[in-house]
Amino acid sequence: MNDQHDHGALGDAEYAEFMELAAEEGFDLDDVEGAISEAGHGPLPVLAVVGRPNVGKSTLVNRIIGRREAVVEDKPGVTRDRVTYEAEWAGRRFKVVDTGGWEQDVLGIDASVAAQAEYAIEAADAVVFVVDAKVGATDTDEAVVRLLRRAGKPVVLCANKVDGQSGEADAATLWSLGLGLPHPVSSLHGRGTGDMLDAVLEALPEAPEQTFGDAPLGGPRRIALIGRPNVGKSSLLNKVAKEDRVVVNELAGTTRDPVDELIQLGGVTWKFVDTAGIRKKVHLQQGADYYASLRTAAAVEKAEVAVILIDSTENISVQDQRIITMAVESGRAIVIAYNKWDELDEERRYYLEREIETEMQQVSWAPRVNVSALTGRHMEKLVPAIETALAGWETRVPTGRLNAFLGEVVAAHPHPIRGGKQPRILFGTQAGSKPPRFVLFASGFLEHGYRRFIERRLREEFGFDGTPIHISVRVREKRGAQHKKKK
Repeated sequence: MNDQHDHGALGDAEYAEFMELAAEEGFDLDDVEGAISEAGHGPLPVLAVVGRPNVGKSTLVNRIIGRREAVVEDKPGVTRDRVTYEAEWAGRRFKVVDTGGWEQDVLGIDASVAAQAEYAIEAADAVVFVVDAKVGATDTDEAVVRLLRRAGKPVVLCANKVDGQSGEADAATLWSLGLGLPHPVSSLHGRGTGDMLDAVLEALPEAPEQTFGDAPLGGPRRIALIGRPNVGKSSLLNKVAKEDRVVVNELAGTTRDPVDELIQLGGVTWKFVDTAGIRKKVHLQQGADYYASLRTAAAVEKAEVAVILIDSTENISVQDQRIITMAVESGRAIVIAYNKWDELDEERRYYLEREIETEMQQVSWAPRVNVSALTGRHMEKLVPAIETALAGWETRVPTGRLNAFLGEVVAAHPHPIRGGKQPRILFGTQAGSKPPRFVLFASGFLEHGYRRFIERRLREEFGFDGTPIHISVRVREKRGAQHKKKK
């Protein structure tokens, strides 16, 4: 791993100055370096656990994460959703995605389960392919191997249900799959999982590539249009493209797959992704809708900006809130577009403004445009809003300026005293951007309310319009604890 990555977004001189400050304040420098590196890398690397039904994927996931969370039942196909957990092995953290069983040539909900396993592979940095060593390689296993080869991701082959020496020979036969060394494992009893996880760490990158952030200079910026079904995403895309590029239908949910379109808007070429409307929670869906939600999530992951369309003629729904949360958690720049604005009377406008005040607090920092996809009203305001959000998403505050600001804020508004102690922010740095990620080093635990206050003040001072902000806090260990740790 090169030095640039270790330093997050800090240059060499800034990094050296920062580490000197950390040493003066009595922080463990390894911890400080780890915190900057982790925040600078953004999201954790992702490991997908895949295989046909009932080979023990969820039991293996429980073993990896060290607790019983994934649903385990002695019948195939219990796991339907992709479920993500955080895990740690040998001091490295990563995400584990448990998937439903993959089967070829299936219909209905089973097809959706297969589809979401395929999406999990597409979104992962590495894959653990679980095969039942007692049964041996089946036709379905061979089909999964073909899928994995197409995906081109690093694969660790897990020969599961090897409970003793007698099963080792069964595991060895899986060399025939052509995926290299089969790791004999009993996920039920823990046998062999350590060696398999060592192989997983070799397959996973230290930090995942953030392709959306590293688009070549001059390349079109990627915009995902998201929102619940029938809010007018396809109509909006057709309007900005000035032609019918996408099927528009009164029937909600006509769009199934995202459609990438290069579109000239405001003198700039943008890559718009029109996504299928997100419906209820994924596990409540059947067939094509289920797949459509996963494709929407994939489109957001590949985008830089999420333009969230909301139907202003209807109340802001729980579903709208869920979509906003998804976009915020994915760390994308965000613009909120209230569609069908020309259909509102004065009364509805009044009540909508009240709803926005109460229901949209979590994205009060996002640029807002009131548009009509049908008539084209205010479409010209979309590009400045997107550019504002991208600028906020890429903003970088130099460490010296950030610490001068933090010093002023802490002096004017100290943390409340709790249990006779008053924790203080000692110093901080911005370890990454796209979205902005800050690490604050403190003398004690900072309450959630105070962190929110710091975020609000950061926005007032430095802008950050249209972007989520991630703040992590590292608390200085007591000198005695540090001394013991070094011994």
